Amino acid sequence: MGLSKFVFQKLWGWKVEGRFDPDIKKAVVIVAPHTSWVDFIVGLFARRIVRTKIHWLGKKELFVWPFSYYFKWTGGTPLDRTPGQDKVQYIASLFLKKEEFRLALAPEGTRKKVEKWRTGFYYIASEANVPIIRVGFDYASKKVCIAEPFYTRGTLEVDLPKIQSFYQGMKGKNPEKG
Repeated sequence: MGLSKFVFQKLWGWKVEGRFDPDIKKAVVIVAPHTSWVDFIVGLFARRIVRTKIHWLGKKELFVWPFSYYFKWTGGTPLDRTPGQDKVQYIASLFLKKEEFRLALAPEGTRKKVEKWRTGFYYIASEANVPIIRVGFDYASKKVCIAEPFYTRGTLEVDLPKIQSFYQGMKGKNPEKG
């Protein structure tokens, strides 16, 4: 058993249910509920255990020396969040530039409580013509749950309830924020 697996499963008591299809090299991976910075650590361990390369975006201000090396090593890509840009189009274009690119996003867009999800993940997946892979962090049962790929059908109103249903009953680290 590797060190990551030992720490994650034996010391922390977490487990991973489901898997990533190794044939799917490009996808938008949505991770919810996102209620704590600890989610990043859980995600790093989980992706190490499932042996799947997963990327993430962070505001460009994070990617400064000496942290930029670590963030890039963990799959980070800096993003300019200046208003007025077509971020969906820019992010979708990243899929064309890379042979393998699974991009993790938090659909809430923040660690605070939100009334509704941001929908950029959906439009990025549609524009890039890649599936959405739903991943849930359930702190109540200490499970990282990975769903089968979901392919957009072109209408957010039809697809979003199906996407969100996967997360029913999952509790974030800070449930009051979920």
